[in-house]
Amino acid sequence: MKRILTWVLALAVMAGASATPYSPCPSSSPSNSRMRAKMSTSCWHGTGPHSGDYALDELFEWMNSIVKPTKTENMIVRIAEIEVYPEYLEEYLVFANEVDRLSVEREPGVICLFPMQSAEDPTQIRILEIYASDAAYQAHLKTEHFQKYKQGTLHMVKSLNLPTMRPLDPATMELIFKKR
Repeated sequence: MKRILTWVLALAVMAGASATPYSPCPSSSPSNSRMRAKMSTSCWHGTGPHSGDYALDELFEWMNSIVKPTKTENMIVRIAEIEVYPEYLEEYLVFANEVDRLSVEREPGVICLFPMQSAEDPTQIRILEIYASDAAYQAHLKTEHFQKYKQGTLHMVKSLNLPTMRPLDPATMELIFKKR
């Protein structure tokens, strides 16, 4: 628990919150019903009156309150439709998994890269791609890990179709990003 709370605190600091402990606990102040960055060290480390799961729930609620909501109107949504030559399938999957993982880990504008393989035909790959904006997508194309993937798999790909999709219900799409 202590490790998780420390990790959440580090995320809060990166998001611009203060890491300085001020008052005992957020709920001890009647005017402070939501979590703020005014928790004491004992609360952050799970030893105060609000330790355990309750403290973790408060931390998640507070984190959700300081993180700017995802704006869906500027997002780029694509479903990459890829057919891979059978003789290169295993090698291609290694490249695809690496670029997807690195892109999501390293690029704040890459909201989602979710690769899937057809159960009926394993050479058919689909990748759900969601980028925060066109600028984020353009930046993604220039990264070293994407260029390694692109150049390394050119001879493996039999066909590629990259249609841009339009969310039918943007309000519901925003709910996706609020789920834990």
